[in-house]
Amino acid sequence: MEKVILLNPYFSHTIWGGKKLRDVFGYNEPGDDIGECWGISAHPSGESTAASGEFEGKRLSELWNEHRELFGNAEGDRFPLLVKIIDAEADLSIQVHPDDEYASANENGSLGKKECWYVLDCPEDAELVIGHNAGSPEELRSMVSEGRWDELIRKVKVKKGETIQIDPGTVHSITAGVCLIETQQSSDITYRLYDYDRLQNGRKRELHIDKSLDVITVPAPSLSEQIKECAQQEENSVLRISACDRYTVSKVKVSGEFSFKCDAGFVNASVIEGSGRVFDKDVKKGSHMLITAEGAKDIRMSGYMELIISYT
Repeated sequence: MEKVILLNPYFSHTIWGGKKLRDVFGYNEPGDDIGECWGISAHPSGESTAASGEFEGKRLSELWNEHRELFGNAEGDRFPLLVKIIDAEADLSIQVHPDDEYASANENGSLGKKECWYVLDCPEDAELVIGHNAGSPEELRSMVSEGRWDELIRKVKVKKGETIQIDPGTVHSITAGVCLIETQQSSDITYRLYDYDRLQNGRKRELHIDKSLDVITVPAPSLSEQIKECAQQEENSVLRISACDRYTVSKVKVSGEFSFKCDAGFVNASVIEGSGRVFDKDVKKGSHMLITAEGAKDIRMSGYMELIISYT
């Protein structure tokens, strides 16, 4: 069994995307509107494929369905997670995601969308939209219907290296200049609450007001439950940055030779800085990979690099 399978990403071009994914991460993707790199994805909206080795060219969903041994024989009818890098050249829409129960009932059996952000880069005075200021469902509906967006949305200052947990029902938006890596459930369900009246191809993008109001948590959770401050990390260490019922996310810092174990059937890994090797594979900033059940028993890395890893 291969211990690590490098993956080719899928790229999404968006109204708010930019050039960092090509210019900073080195992806060979044309255009100046590259919004998202889906580095580890088995979602039908955009799949990763194996970059080399025995499974070269195979979609991640094919590996999940046909070679479950690679994943420690994990259960489930679909690969559970999706890892993406997002470059916001402009503000994203104000949005919210449903939970599993609502998505399954209203979105053709889809998973809900719980997600975790790790800020890779941002302006010095960066803010993100995280939560809202409505005290009751009635006040929320009133503020939305009257377009009182400045009163409604809660903007929070953020810094490079911070982690933000976005549970279903959380009003949120990534703002211009922020680049982050997102670990989420394998879902592409987003309800737009507000989109600044922007035009795309001469038309306003679709909003989902009723569904948004159905799923928004009122009152919003406290920020202390959602934002984890930057932490100093020692060399050759694994720092857990988020954990919930759907995933565990950690940051790995490698300096020289480093090995560690994960209590998981498989591990997703993305290099966010530097370069090195994972087992016998050369990797660099922007590399994404699946560490298989065989590799997860004793993960071996070398070089000088930082990675975000996740598992269920």
